[in-house]
Formats: sequence, C-alpha cells, structure tokens
Amino acid sequence: MKKLLSVLLCAALLTAFTGCRFSLFGEEETTEPPTTAAPEYVTDVNGKEVPVFENVDMSAFDPQLFRRLDNGRFVYDDESVLTLTGVDVSVFQDDIDWNAVAADGIDFAMLRIGGRGYGPEGKIYEDEKFEANYAGARAAGLKVGVYFFSQAVNIAEAAQEAQYVLQLLNGRALDFPVAYDWEHVSDASARTANIAPELITSFCKAFCDQMEAEGYQSVIYFNREHGYFSLQLSLLSAYRFWYAEYADYPSFIYDYWIWQYTESGTVSGINGRVDLNIALYAPKG
Repeated sequence: MKKLLSVLLCAALLTAFTGCRFSLFGEEETTEPPTTAAPEYVTDVNGKEVPVFENVDMSAFDPQLFRRLDNGRFVYDDESVLTLTGVDVSVFQDDIDWNAVAADGIDFAMLRIGGRGYGPEGKIYEDEKFEANYAGARAAGLKVGVYFFSQAVNIAEAAQEAQYVLQLLNGRALDFPVAYDWEHVSDASARTANIAPELITSFCKAFCDQMEAEGYQSVIYFNREHGYFSLQLSLLSAYRFWYAEYADYPSFIYDYWIWQYTESGTVSGINGRVDLNIALYAPKG
C-alpha cells in the first residue's frame, strides 16, 4: 500500500511540473496548456471584419440615410433625428469671421483649446487662436465645445492634460463637450509610437473622468482604425464618441454622437479648407 501511495505521489508531482498525465500502467499522455479564446469579429457595412466589444451600444443610425448635399454637407433623412452641422478649428484656420460662419448654416464649433507636442519633449501648449475663437463663436450664437490634441505616454500626462484644459477653461460655460483627441502620428520623432491599447484606453479614462468630475461633458475622438484596434471600447462605454471617417457614410458599427466626414469642407468666413461634422440626436426632442 505504501508503495502504491508513493507511485501516485510521484505521478502527481510530475503532473504539476510537466503538464503530463501518467497512468498506473505506464502510459504517458500530454496535456495542452489552456488557450485564450480568440476575439470575436463581425462584418460591417463595407464587408470588413471588425472586433466585437461587449457592453458597447450599437449604432442606431442607418448608413443609407446619410445624404450628401450639393455643397458637400451631409443630412440624415429621418425626421425623428435632430441634426446639427459643425466645424472643428484651430490656429491653422487663422482669423475666422464667426458671424459669416453662423450665416452659412453652421450650428456648432469644436475649438482646439491646446495640445501636446509629438516630439520627445512632449510640451503642452495652448492653441494661439482659442481665446479669439471662443469669444467669436459664442458671440455669433454658435454652440461651442473644445478638444485637446493629446500625445500622452502615461496616465500622469493624461491627467496633467486634463488639469491644463480645466485651467484654461476656468469654469467657462460650454454647450458641447470637451473632446479627448489622442492620435498616432507618422512623424519619425513621435513619442507615442508603440503605445498599447490598454494604455491609450487608460489615458482616455483619466482625462474624461476629470472633465466629468468638474461638470463638463466629455467625448472621445477617433477614426475607424483607432477606434477598433487601438482602444478597448468596452472600458469606454460611459463616454460618447466622436467618429472620423471621410466617406459617403459612417461605417462604424457602434454608437457615436458626432461624425466628422471631411477635412476639406468650405465655409464662409473661414479661409481654406476646414473639417465638417454632423451631430445626431435620436430620437428628436
């Protein structure tokens, strides 16, 4: 009996250390290590496979109901959905005649409040035209929100960016949200190369949580590639999304609030090309 117990004990120890199963008859069976389930994918309206994120609402908007007007702007052909047309601007648009912008059918403006440099230093800066744009857009009757261009490489930097934005706002009212715009850049000196999705997601949360704590609504800006493959959207479902795709319709399968559909729009009062957006509210009222 003692001999049998010794055999069984040895077999148990070998199993623990080698991952093999042993029988009393000398047969050896190998066991496969546990595997992680492969991510699930679904097919979008363009026939491309995109990842499934749990607990993220699907888009309620039908891509076929977006219609481009002769002036290049989009409307959504559903009377139950209220839409607003907007621009997003920065110092690159130089001086803007905001009264002319409002007269040209623009309802809202997302103003760059600042950003972080993408070189090694990563210096934070205020957009040189923010103050003038804020005053001008508000005076012209536009709804105003702001965005920050981030190149954070850790949570501490994302929190620093949030504090910087709050300092510049200094309690001022906003009609639209504060947007967090973390982007990959192609510059050879980009400090944000090879940042993992879980880290970028944590930056979004750190920034947006501070905005919400101070009473500002937050939104996360991204394009198709970034939204599907550089973020863990399941961890960001508490926030709204601002989606960029320059196409005849947005193909993103998850819920979004604002669609940025071109970077080459034309608007009276703005010199050169400008980003155009449509904000969608469903159901109407």
